[in-house]
Amino acid sequence: MSKAPTHPGDESTIGSHNGMSQHDSSTGGDSPEPATYTAPAIADREEKAVTRSKFLVFIVLLVAVIGVATATYLLMENEERNDFEDAFAGLASEVSTVAEQKVDQIYSALDAYSSFISSEATADSTASWPFVNVRDFSVKSEKIAELVGLETPLFVFCPIVHEEDREQWSSFVLESAPVYYQESLDNEGTNEYTVGDLMNLTIPYLHFYSISGNATGPEEIERPGPVLANWQQYPLEDPMFLEGLMLRGFDMESFPEISDQFQLAQLTLRPSISFIQFYDDNGILVESQIMQPVIEDGKLVGVIILNLPWVEFFRNLNIDGLTDTIAVLRGNCNIGLGAASGTKNELSYMISSSSAVFLGTFDAHNPKYDDLVVSQEVVHTDVEKSELPEGLCVPTLTLDLYPTKELELSFQTSRPTMYTAVVVAIFVFTSLVFLLYDYLVGRRQRKFMARIMRQEKIVSNVFPAAIRDRLYEGEQKGSKQGPLGGGGSGTGGAPLADLFLETTVVFADIVGFTAWASAREPAQVFILLETVYGAFDKNAYRRSVFKVETVGDCYVAVAGLPEPDKDHAMAVCRFARDCVKTMKDTTLKLEVSLGPDTSELELRVGIHR
Repeated sequence: MSKAPTHPGDESTIGSHNGMSQHDSSTGGDSPEPATYTAPAIADREEKAVTRSKFLVFIVLLVAVIGVATATYLLMENEERNDFEDAFAGLASEVSTVAEQKVDQIYSALDAYSSFISSEATADSTASWPFVNVRDFSVKSEKIAELVGLETPLFVFCPIVHEEDREQWSSFVLESAPVYYQESLDNEGTNEYTVGDLMNLTIPYLHFYSISGNATGPEEIERPGPVLANWQQYPLEDPMFLEGLMLRGFDMESFPEISDQFQLAQLTLRPSISFIQFYDDNGILVESQIMQPVIEDGKLVGVIILNLPWVEFFRNLNIDGLTDTIAVLRGNCNIGLGAASGTKNELSYMISSSSAVFLGTFDAHNPKYDDLVVSQEVVHTDVEKSELPEGLCVPTLTLDLYPTKELELSFQTSRPTMYTAVVVAIFVFTSLVFLLYDYLVGRRQRKFMARIMRQEKIVSNVFPAAIRDRLYEGEQKGSKQGPLGGGGSGTGGAPLADLFLETTVVFADIVGFTAWASAREPAQVFILLETVYGAFDKNAYRRSVFKVETVGDCYVAVAGLPEPDKDHAMAVCRFARDCVKTMKDTTLKLEVSLGPDTSELELRVGIHR
């Protein structure tokens, strides 16, 4: 036996021991020793790991539900959007094609009409320009209107009267007008007027209308140069002209848009188009005015003017399935509506398969559908700009077709919502089944783990970790017996015992403890032992010393087991030195709460190798 350094007056003895318990109830030994009893911490970590795994699975399922549901909805919505775009593109292409064909048909009919008038005038030896009266003008104009599908057109034939022909023009009007009036009345079935009534309203000389104060009246044209004279028209009386006035001999260049077109016709000898605006019982109407030159021997001798009603034009396209489509007509020249204001020539219509509504002189489409526009130039003239004076524009007309929100909504169904709901329902059902299964398995596992943990705690409190692990493995080593040679390990075979030849035992007790404890309450005694021995336990763990037991104020520990350590003696010495210092520091701290003589308690240590 060897003796460790102690404080003066201390006695060195070796306390006997007769147990192998790691903890003692009298010293608060219920606290687990970190070096041996680690099973609860492992179980807690495993439980947290399982919880994290479940949470991760739940998050994955939730993300999967959201992702698949969103993808399903977007795919179905995109499919409907594609159906809408494809359907509109097909209908719009058909509209633009039919519209272009119909405009070409109108232009071809007007060209043929002007050629017929020119040929008829050439064949009539009694007629010379501008004194040409187109026989059955009303009948011929009506036939052309039926051919191109127009119900309420306005045809006007205007010869060019030069300055030297003005005097003869009055005689020509008085002589030819009755024949023209009678043919028109017979064809149109008008009973409101007679030929005599119309002759009384006819002004034989070339004139224009001026407004002075409240009086309106015709004034004879005195300006030099040719005059574009209104001569024959179909129908005979049209709402757009001054009520009750027959405009025979009226100067058509009084209308600015006609003046611009007439100048273009003189330079190019080609047809042109413009927009005109007027009022009727339904409000503002805008039509296009097509001017077709009449040419003889390469010279312009007159024009045919056709007022084209676009509402009627679109209504008669007869495109099956067409609905809620915006049609925007755009003119490239400031002739007509934009001539005075400088604004764009734009007309907007809402068209369907059998109806058309004029929306206004602006672009009425929704910019949202800019990328879906179907555009077609329906009027184009093969004239080089270099052939024209600067500032003169050759008018073209472009038809832009756009869908509307109403049309898009007609293609939207509840399919995206239904398919998404089905996908979500499947995932929810799967998740519920998973949660139910997890709950049942978890409940069974918790019961099983509670039992295992109780057993683990008991075994860990009784046996060192190495012995505990060997018991779990069912290891039996009957050939290795302890010095007492006993049996009865409780495993049904030879006892589990090992011989350790290289160990060092340390005994420590508190000098003066009995006298000190007799003057203290049990709770104070418990606080002292719990605090001191708890600190010793930490020293033991740090120095790899195995605590055997505590009996009263006696603390027994050993080094070199259960894991062999060749430096066991040095480990015990360091442990004993740490405990002496710990004892001194701890009693000083407890002196305030446990009494002034607490710091007088000292530790007596004995070491045996």
